[in-house]
Amino acid sequence: MPGSEPDTLPQDDPLRHEQRHLSESRAALRRMRDHAASLEGHGAGADHVSTQHLRQVLFRRMKSLEDDPTVPLFFGRLDYDAELGADHDERLYIGRRHVTGETGGDPLVVDWRAPMSLPFYRAKPGDPMRVRLRRRFGFSSGQLTAYEDEELAKPQTELHSRILEAEIERPRTGPMRDIVATIQPDQDVIVRADLSHSLCIQGAPGTGKTAVGLHRAAYLMYAHRDQLSRSGVQVIGPNDNFLSYIGDVLPALGEIDATQATFSTLVSKSTGFMITGDDPVPAALIKGDPRMAEVIARAVWGHLGTATSPLVVPRGAHQWRVAAYLANEMLDELRRRGVRYTAGRTMLPQRLAHQVLIKMEAAGDSPDDRVQNSVAKSKPVKAYADELWPAVDPAKLILRLLTDAAFLAEAARDILDDVEQKTILLDKPPRTPKSAKWTLADLALIDEAADQLNRTPSLGHVIIDEAQDLSAMQLRAIGRRASTGSVTVLGDLAQATTPWATRSWQDSLRHLGQPDAEISELVEGFRVPGSVIDFAARLLPVIAPALTKPRSVRRSRGDLELRQTDDLDAALAAAVVDAAEREGTVGVIVPDAAIPRLRALLEQHAIRYDLLGDVPPAFETRVDLVPAALAKGLEFDHVVLVEPAAIVTGEPDEITGLRRLYVCLTRAVTSLAILHTDPLPALLR
Repeated sequence: MPGSEPDTLPQDDPLRHEQRHLSESRAALRRMRDHAASLEGHGAGADHVSTQHLRQVLFRRMKSLEDDPTVPLFFGRLDYDAELGADHDERLYIGRRHVTGETGGDPLVVDWRAPMSLPFYRAKPGDPMRVRLRRRFGFSSGQLTAYEDEELAKPQTELHSRILEAEIERPRTGPMRDIVATIQPDQDVIVRADLSHSLCIQGAPGTGKTAVGLHRAAYLMYAHRDQLSRSGVQVIGPNDNFLSYIGDVLPALGEIDATQATFSTLVSKSTGFMITGDDPVPAALIKGDPRMAEVIARAVWGHLGTATSPLVVPRGAHQWRVAAYLANEMLDELRRRGVRYTAGRTMLPQRLAHQVLIKMEAAGDSPDDRVQNSVAKSKPVKAYADELWPAVDPAKLILRLLTDAAFLAEAARDILDDVEQKTILLDKPPRTPKSAKWTLADLALIDEAADQLNRTPSLGHVIIDEAQDLSAMQLRAIGRRASTGSVTVLGDLAQATTPWATRSWQDSLRHLGQPDAEISELVEGFRVPGSVIDFAARLLPVIAPALTKPRSVRRSRGDLELRQTDDLDAALAAAVVDAAEREGTVGVIVPDAAIPRLRALLEQHAIRYDLLGDVPPAFETRVDLVPAALAKGLEFDHVVLVEPAAIVTGEPDEITGLRRLYVCLTRAVTSLAILHTDPLPALLR
């Protein structure tokens, strides 16, 4: 693996040639950005709307061409060989974005998502994919420092790349970075799956499922840009800290159009209400049950009336009548069509007016469409239609279900039993929706009711991370937003830590409306060391007995230390200081209830830290104090884990507590130090 400082290399050294190519590529990228900037001054369209659209296009182009000098423009090279079936001998450099040379001819860098880049991730001896040589580059602070060649056309045993291994294990500072240089073949298959394919990835800790999902978003937006620029891509994560952690990945790949949200922000935006309350677990379980969709549908459509008297429409010297039985037939016909509630309510006046026109024509008149519209908007028709098909407000409907025992009993008849109905009824009913203390589960119910009224717009693709923690009603809400698109579901059943968490991916996919999605499992861990994942896997026979035990493919086993102590405060301060002296990030993961005391301890020892949970973190320090409840989805080079037994007992039941502990144990990339005064849970002893 040749490597050296640039100034010490001979002129004919291959590394110096590669360094020159990097400099030329950066210069070309600057020219591309300067050209886009020159167009910005001429961004005027035929009208205001087209002008704004053109400026948005140019802004996105400028953002996609931003260069980060700390990140290499390319990380690999492919030498295609005509003797192996290539059209001709060709050398391609693989990077995060396409870079064109000054003459506009051959590209200096090829986007990693392009078809020609595929062999970088999947070629192997015996199947070189027309490539003779694959070269990987080592970098430091954006500068090329080394290279490593793989002769793919020669029979070899299993390849091992020290550069690849070093990149996977490289310490991180701040938020998640892309893994574009280290994507493995099984990961690449997921990333490049067609847009029409919905996928569910059961991924053990350290298998890179989150990064794979984000790179899939970037790939789909590249391969289907015209379609997805209209329909949109959204990433849904578990909390704001998680979104802050992953927020830089897509922009680093030149993609800024994918939106990111948590489920709570998603339904808060759709319903117009903030989450200001919490449900007791028994109530939350019932509100998250898929049977609530049936209750809500019955409550919405139960507003439809039955005509008992004819419609009478005075017009000029005549009074036109529509018999009650005809009006009821219209109601039945609209219901059979399966239209949304509001659409049917809009159609009914036109149906009634059409019957009036039929009678006018039978009497010798020649009314046209303008007459029908006039009749449909007349007071008698509107009043008659409103009585048969009244307006419904989704928030008021859900509030009534949660406060009116008789209304709930009628809607939930033969669906929820008496005890379940009583469990979700509010003890102190608010007077209006605005004064209600809505919970997360309530907003999912309002979203369900709103979809009964008006169809929820669909996105082109939705990526759902930590999906194992979503209730059936939450999954239904997300599924509505991909009703004509596709989904990528990411999660780990062993890390399910909500009382309403899914028990099987088949159930989750059914609630999402994607029952035919392909389920695959990632078990090879690239980030979590072997000693750590093996220790954490002791919990699997109890928390997820059906899952395959994960395995680490790293050669380094990592550092695992178990330390029982009578002076936890002193041991913790020493462990954090020791971890902070090593390269990389430090996560101090503690039981939620211990946060106030341990904050004071860190401040007493003048240890600078960020507390996850107060606000989206700035990642300005190398030490994060992490409540156990917020550890999911994050990773740190070094983890100091405090009182595992207290993390378990801090949850409503033992299984959930052990799953929470499994999450916390598997956040370490290099070292894990476990400090405890109380005995470890029995499975770990």
